[in-house]
Amino acid sequence: MPDYIVYKAKATLITPLHIGSGRSLLLSYDYVVHGGRTWRLNEDAILEAQKVDDPKVMAQLMESPPAQLLKPEDFREGSPFFRYVIRGMPRSQAEGAEVQEQLKDPYDRPYLPGTSLKGALRTALAWYAWGELGLRPERTRLNPNPRFAALGYERTIFGPDPNHDLLRALHVGDSEPVGKDRLILVNVRVINKTGTMGPPIELEAVAPETVFNFTVKLDLALFSEWARQHNFKLRGEEWLKALPAIVNRHTAQRLEEERAWFKSVPGADRVLRFYTELNVPARGFILQVGWGTGWDDKTFGSRLRTDPNFLEGILKPGKEGGYDIARGRRRPGDPFPKSRRVIVQAHRAPDGRILQEYPVAPLGWMWVEWEEVQ
Repeated sequence: MPDYIVYKAKATLITPLHIGSGRSLLLSYDYVVHGGRTWRLNEDAILEAQKVDDPKVMAQLMESPPAQLLKPEDFREGSPFFRYVIRGMPRSQAEGAEVQEQLKDPYDRPYLPGTSLKGALRTALAWYAWGELGLRPERTRLNPNPRFAALGYERTIFGPDPNHDLLRALHVGDSEPVGKDRLILVNVRVINKTGTMGPPIELEAVAPETVFNFTVKLDLALFSEWARQHNFKLRGEEWLKALPAIVNRHTAQRLEEERAWFKSVPGADRVLRFYTELNVPARGFILQVGWGTGWDDKTFGSRLRTDPNFLEGILKPGKEGGYDIARGRRRPGDPFPKSRRVIVQAHRAPDGRILQEYPVAPLGWMWVEWEEVQ
């Protein structure tokens, strides 16, 4: 019997995916908008092309926005002055406007990091195991430190420490990179139950229908007789082998809640239609990954709402004995979470003015398939 199972896997994006690099790109310094597209600047190439011998003049140029040094004829495919060009443009082109950068490899090619996918799988598995183990939300089991509030529950489910964690047996590799042409610019807003939307957030993202190929490995040696003889005991081998079905159970619950939430949101018809038409697949599984997934997909989610008193307790501000989870004005009994992040589209006038913006889809939904490598 082999010590591991290797799966060949692929993830197909259903909606745009944003996994941030942690960097904000600044208009005129990192990117420029031209011809309805967003052009990522190659600052070094732009400066090298100036052919200036006077050090003082070069110092002045280095302090200027690189975009000011470009000429109209520079905006062409293959120009050395741009690292890449992406479809779409930010809503704002005012001074100081920013775009949140998508994670990429050193050659500006986006990829799906294994850690992001594994984190989403861990959340689904924790939600499922909560029910299997008959756990209940209990305030006495929470860690006083808000950053590690659920540590006790996680140790009950996955193991007592990182060295004896169930997910040590699951290795999710980074995907192969995809082309720069898969990058798009999306405009995102936070929407609440009344249909009111917050300030715009501009993101680089990976386009729908992009396919990421990667490898998943299940280390069976950690569940073997040898491991038990060395006092290395992990529980949950059967959970990992049934992971696609487990993820779909968690996803089905999330889809039900998202449909109910958007059903009463004015102007969110297209998002509601997306969730109404999205269903768990006959093979593989679907889940939401990356920025924009929200509180429900980073915690035990619906499991914590089974006890309204427990939920209200942890939502309180820290000075009232809570964990400062709920932001802004909130009254006891108000729905939580109170908002969602959605991609918006703009209806523009012929002169480019935005006449109306409306939500069209959530972020980060993907369909994952894998098959065992024989």
